[in-house]
Amino acid sequence: MAKSIQLRTPVPGPKSQALMRRREAAVARGVYHATPVFAAKAEGAVLEDVDGNRFLDFAGGIGCENAGHRARPVLDAVHAQLDRFMHTCFSVAPYEPYIALAERLNRLAPVPAPKKTFLANTGAEAVENAVKFARAFTKRPAIICFEDAFHGRTLKALALTSKTHPYKAGFEPFPSDTYRIPFAYCYRCAFGKTYPSCQLACAHHLDDVFKRTVAAESVAAMIIEPVLGEGGFIAPPADYLKTLHEICRKQGILLIADEVQTGIARTGTLFACEQMGVEPDLLVTAKSLGGGLPLASVTGRAEIMDAPGVGAVGGTFGGNPVACQAALAVLDLVEREDLCGRAIHLGDRFMTRARDWQARWPRIGAIHGLGAMRSLEMIRDATSRRPDAEAVKAIGKYCYEHGLLTISAGSSGNIVRLLMPLVITDEQFDEGLDVLAAALAASLPAQEPQRTTIHA
Repeated sequence: MAKSIQLRTPVPGPKSQALMRRREAAVARGVYHATPVFAAKAEGAVLEDVDGNRFLDFAGGIGCENAGHRARPVLDAVHAQLDRFMHTCFSVAPYEPYIALAERLNRLAPVPAPKKTFLANTGAEAVENAVKFARAFTKRPAIICFEDAFHGRTLKALALTSKTHPYKAGFEPFPSDTYRIPFAYCYRCAFGKTYPSCQLACAHHLDDVFKRTVAAESVAAMIIEPVLGEGGFIAPPADYLKTLHEICRKQGILLIADEVQTGIARTGTLFACEQMGVEPDLLVTAKSLGGGLPLASVTGRAEIMDAPGVGAVGGTFGGNPVACQAALAVLDLVEREDLCGRAIHLGDRFMTRARDWQARWPRIGAIHGLGAMRSLEMIRDATSRRPDAEAVKAIGKYCYEHGLLTISAGSSGNIVRLLMPLVITDEQFDEGLDVLAAALAASLPAQEPQRTTIHA
């Protein structure tokens, strides 16, 4: 089989460089690029740039391409809808695809029945609306969120997001009644403890928060990513989310699961909550739901979803019919191709390689994640565990110069994360991992093996 990676020019090539000059003159500076290559086309797990260079895509549009670039069933569904109409606004002349997708998500989401769904455009927009639903139902103002969390870039979503630079600095003030607690980041425990002897001190800390920081009866909801996304793909202990949910339920506090990045088969189940024994009151998803088109959803208990009055939620483009048809095709493909099983297979395949890498390079401090949502945390030394963002930059640069697109994560920017399309072949995946291994070899000095930590 021919290799997927084919480089015709040094990266970035001359056409990409020319486009970057135009971009710098015309586009706002604040928009970031993980790589300097400009896309021309993409298919499956392969992206081709304007210079004819072919790359394996381990970024997946930041988690939007679980079903692969231009999946044929998704394209067929989109084309069929384009032949009918592109937009009417569901609030003006409603249409069946919105209802069909809501019905599908109501069947699939691990939320207590009866359920209802609201559709939006982006993860941040869905998060904001989940907060509105929670406040309308509970008649309470406060929201609890987590350190190292990311929930979007709109103002309330930024208040819930943890990382200051580059996301929050300079955009203050943020909406009030937002309270942050530590996540179960066992490799960097905020309480200096070790699981399981810690007895989930980070989860039970919530009771102390109710005594010292915000009254439980003032809290509408807790919002949490079952596995941290931008925070580094940190997967908590199996009983962590369940413990938090039990504490919240006793206080009448709703649980919002932000599955924008974890959802649509990425972790080995359609939603990560399914592996954690939790049925959230509200579940948010986006990214891969639309198969490359902007689409997001909030699915929740019907009584919560019906709390706002008629006209209180909505949006001009939310639940666009073309995006809805794409999402229905994505969900069909996930089931037909068993992408949940595929995610588990890819995760296991990665872990086999990653354990060998960690033994060779102790500056891989930890391996994080769940299913095919995996990452490597880079440190300066095993004793201090100081984050090493420079190593991640060097690894990323080596990768794209050798035909592999990757992105970083972590509050300190010291984590390499993998978001390859789940339709990637084993041969393509191994080819990409070979480039990543070479990047590690080029960027990290070999050391004698030391005690290492794996969080899988």
